[in-house]
Amino acid sequence: MEDRRKLKRRYLLFYSRVFDMKSGRLIGYLSNITPEGASLICDEPVTTDTTYRLRMDLPEEGFNRDHLMFDAKAVYCKPDVDPNFFVTGFQLQGVPNEDIDIIQRIVQEYGFRD
Repeated sequence: MEDRRKLKRRYLLFYSRVFDMKSGRLIGYLSNITPEGASLICDEPVTTDTTYRLRMDLPEEGFNRDHLMFDAKAVYCKPDVDPNFFVTGFQLQGVPNEDIDIIQRIVQEYGFRD
């Protein structure tokens, strides 16, 4: 599969919880993110080609709020290397500039250094 990402994803040291706002259920844990997309580690498969309203918890320190909310389309869902989990890729949609700044800060402060 061709990798069409414009920005390099950075895996995070902080695994934020991400919730599906329609059901209120935990959908998974953030493993990497850019202002354009995110990857979650999920306990259950996620339906692809579906747009979700997601809420992502933010780290307790250093942010002026406790979560971000955004729409994201599930573009793939595949088994993780650990067969008990799934990796789901999302394309973020319509993220406000203020939230993009927060996402970039998360990557800078919590991303693995390469």
